[in-house]
Amino acid sequence: MPPSAETTDLDALLDGLPPHDVLVVGEQHDADAHHALHARLVQWLVQRQRLGSLVLEMAERGRHTRDLSPQADATAVQAALAWHEAGWPWVRYGPAVMAAVRSGVPVLGGNLPRAAMGEASRDPRWDGLLPQADWQALQNTIAEAHCGLMPAERLPAMARIQLGRDDAMARTLREAHVPGRVTLLLTGQVHADRRRGVPWHLERHGNSAQRTQVLIWHSGAHPPAGLQADRFVATPPLPPQDHCAGLRGR
Repeated sequence: MPPSAETTDLDALLDGLPPHDVLVVGEQHDADAHHALHARLVQWLVQRQRLGSLVLEMAERGRHTRDLSPQADATAVQAALAWHEAGWPWVRYGPAVMAAVRSGVPVLGGNLPRAAMGEASRDPRWDGLLPQADWQALQNTIAEAHCGLMPAERLPAMARIQLGRDDAMARTLREAHVPGRVTLLLTGQVHADRRRGVPWHLERHGNSAQRTQVLIWHSGAHPPAGLQADRFVATPPLPPQDHCAGLRGR
C-alpha cells in the first residue's frame, strides 16, 4: 500500500503525479475536508488549462452541462444534472461543480441510472467478471458497509449493481476524454479502488493503467483497508460516529 500523504501541499502532491489522462479521486462522502479538496483540485487543473471534463458519481450517466454557458447559475446546473439533493447535498459538491462550469469545462454524470439498477442486479454476466476472491471480497465490503444487516442472499445482486455503476463511470470517462487534457472523476473510496473499482474497468476497456492515477482521501491516520490507490491522502479525523445506528433503527 502506498504511504499516506498529508494535504498541506496540494500543489506538490499534484505536481508529483506521473503523466496521466484520467484522475480518479475517492472520497468519504461525509467528510467536508474532502469536498474542499475537490474544489481546490478542480481550480488547480483549470488554472493550468489541464482539465478536459469533470465526471461525477453524484449524477446519472447521460446528464451533463454541455448545453449551458459558463455564466449559468447553480439552479440551471442542478437541473441539467438532475441533481439529487437528498443524497448529495449541493453545499458539499457545488463549489467543485461550479468551478468547472465557470471555466467552460463540461460536467458529466457518470453513475448508472437508477432505472437501470434493477436490470443490473439480475444480470449474471457480472458474476464471473472478477476473480472469485475479488467477487467475494466485493460482497464482503458491501456487507460491512451495511453493518452486517443485509441478508446474505441479496449480496450478489448488490455486487452486480456496484460493478454496473463502476462500469458506467469508466465508460463515461472514456467517452469524455479530451486529448491533451485530464478527465477527473469524483467518487466514493470503494468506487476508486484500483483493484476492482472504476480504474479496473478502465483497464478492462483498454485504458493503460499507467495513464490513470488514483488518489483516495481518507480521514485520520490510516488509509482504508483493502483498497488500492497510487496515493492515499490523509485529512483531519472526523468526530466518532455510529453509522450503523440509523440502519439498525430501520
